[in-house]
Amino acid sequence: MTDFTHPSHAPAYHLTRRAWLQQTLDKSLAASAVAGLATSPWLTHAQSAWPSKPLRLVVPFAPGGSSEIVARAVAGEMAKTIGQNVFVENKPGAAGNIAMQEVANATDEHTLILGHIGTLAVNPFIFAKLPYDANKDFKPITLVSKVPSLYVVHPDLPVKNLKEFIAYAKARPGQLNYGSAGNGSAGHLAFEYLKMVSETFIVHVPYRGTGPMLTDLMAGRLQAASVGAPALLPFIKAGKLRCIATGTTTRLPQLPDVPTVAEQGYKNFEMTQWYGLMAPSKWSIANIAKLEVEAIKATRTHAVKEKLGNDSAIAVGNTGAEFEAFIKAEQARWKPVIARAHIKPDGA
Repeated sequence: MTDFTHPSHAPAYHLTRRAWLQQTLDKSLAASAVAGLATSPWLTHAQSAWPSKPLRLVVPFAPGGSSEIVARAVAGEMAKTIGQNVFVENKPGAAGNIAMQEVANATDEHTLILGHIGTLAVNPFIFAKLPYDANKDFKPITLVSKVPSLYVVHPDLPVKNLKEFIAYAKARPGQLNYGSAGNGSAGHLAFEYLKMVSETFIVHVPYRGTGPMLTDLMAGRLQAASVGAPALLPFIKAGKLRCIATGTTTRLPQLPDVPTVAEQGYKNFEMTQWYGLMAPSKWSIANIAKLEVEAIKATRTHAVKEKLGNDSAIAVGNTGAEFEAFIKAEQARWKPVIARAHIKPDGA
């Protein structure tokens, strides 16, 4: 047995036998405490990997529109790196307010939403009271895509371009109808913007989603509409709709023969829809940060850029701070337009 009372056998730093024993005991107790803490439910929860189950990406509009195309493109790519599936769920109603309210109140940190020009930059100015606060209840993650707005008519309408359409409409004030996905939707805003700059009277017919509206447009029950390029290109290429103008600043590669609105007499005209990922602001900072990294990574992949590009949509993938600044700029841009066009919500 080692004799700790002998100087040659004393522990380092010449500790007394009592001090050495106390130190050894303290280390043993500390190790036991750490081991016990590591297996406690609290620490296990705190250290668990996020996400711990599939993510739910809510699209606040009916199936069949540009929003669903954008959502599915980024969701599929995020699922490859985030460690869980990302499934898309359409939840239309009340110009997107129903879905926005539900996600704002979600508490499981696995439900996020596809933000949109309508729900973030239009609804705050057309509804007297919203069930959510666009700037406080959500944390911007990344601007996924900008989608060019196209202006289309039924092929039987005797017009080939925007100039002819405006002249035709002015000769028949109030006799032509255009459809949109609902009051306050991007399509509604786009067409009211065109009506305002061209001083034309065309009747608005709101629908509950882009899909039902396009069905009636192609059936001839409507004469015109403005919708994001991804949802329209297949019908334009098939000859079921005629594109008379694009809301972009330059012509689209997919529609090289279609001039922009600006080219046809309305200088500096631009109208694009946009979509971005938003998480409830009550999420933990760590989970929001991880989601931002993965969402930006997914949006900037070649696969997403190519998929969206094939539909004339532009992939962005900026930071959450940049997206937040963009939203505020869009709110400032559209507030006076909404007031001047007297855009009101459904039923108002």
